[in-house]
Amino acid sequence: MTSPQPVPDLEGEQEVDLASAWERLKTRWWLPVIGLVAGGIVGLLLALSGGHVWQAKTLVYLGQPFAPLGGGQIISLATNPSTVREIVHSETALRIASRASGVPVSRLRSSVSVKEVTAPGQTKTTTPLVEIGVKASGPAKSAKAADALARQVTDRVSAFVTTKVDLLDQQINVAKAQLQAVNQRIQTAQAQQASVSKEQSLSPELRLTAILSLNSVIATADARRTDLQQQLYDSQQLLNQAKSVEESRVVEPATGMRSTARSNRTALLVGALVGLLIGAVVALAIEPIAARRRLRVASSD
Repeated sequence: MTSPQPVPDLEGEQEVDLASAWERLKTRWWLPVIGLVAGGIVGLLLALSGGHVWQAKTLVYLGQPFAPLGGGQIISLATNPSTVREIVHSETALRIASRASGVPVSRLRSSVSVKEVTAPGQTKTTTPLVEIGVKASGPAKSAKAADALARQVTDRVSAFVTTKVDLLDQQINVAKAQLQAVNQRIQTAQAQQASVSKEQSLSPELRLTAILSLNSVIATADARRTDLQQQLYDSQQLLNQAKSVEESRVVEPATGMRSTARSNRTALLVGALVGLLIGAVVALAIEPIAARRRLRVASSD
C-alpha cells in the first residue's frame, strides 16, 4: 500500500512569499520613492505639454417653484439634482449647442461638465445653483456652447413658473383696467355731485336725493377700489416672487478662459501612482534577477 502524499502547506508558502516581498521592498525602499517622484513629474509635464483649450462656465439658478397663491414649495424639475446633467447631455441640447457654437456634437459629448454649487452644510438635493462648463478650441465657441446649454436648462426647468408669470401678468393687467374704470366712475360721480349742488333749478329735496344717490355710488366704487388695490398689490407681490425666486435664470453668462487640456492635479496623481507601482515591481524583481546572476557567476568560477 502506497503512503499518502503530504499536502503542501500553501498558507505557509504564501506567508513566506509575502514576508520575502516585504523585506525586498524595505531593503530597496528608495526604488518606489524614486518611481513616485519621477512618475509625478512626468505626469505633470505631460499635462503641461498637452496643449491648451478654452473653457467657459456659466452659472444657472434653477429656481424654487411654489404652489399657486403663494403656497409651499412643490416638487418639480428644479428640485431634482439630476435634471441639469440629463438635459445638457441629451442629444437635443447638444445639437442645439453645436449649431450655436460650431463645435461638433461628438466633441461636445466629452467636453460638457456640470457642477452643483453648494454652501457649507447645504445638501446637494436642495441647491438651486449649478455651474455648466464647456471646453472648446476657442473662447467664443466655448462661451456660445455653454450659454446655449444654459438656455436649454432654464427653458425646460421653468415651464411651470413661466406659465405662472404669464397668468399673473394677465391678472395684474385686468386689475389695473378695472381700477382705472372705478377711478373714472368715482371722478364722474364727484363731478355730477358738484354740478347738482350748484343747480338752482332743482328743488332742495331733489338736490339732496341726487347728492345722496351719488354718495352711495362713490362709496360703493371706493370700496371696490380698495379691493382692487389689494388684489393688485397681492398679484404684484406674487409676480415679484415668481420672477425673483421661483423662475430659473442665468446668473453669470459664460466667458471663455484659457485652460490646460488635462487636469494638472489628476495627471500628477496618476503619474505618481504609476511610478510608485513601477518602482515597487522593480524592487521586487531585482533581487531574484541579482540572485540568478550571482549564481551564474559562481557556477562559472
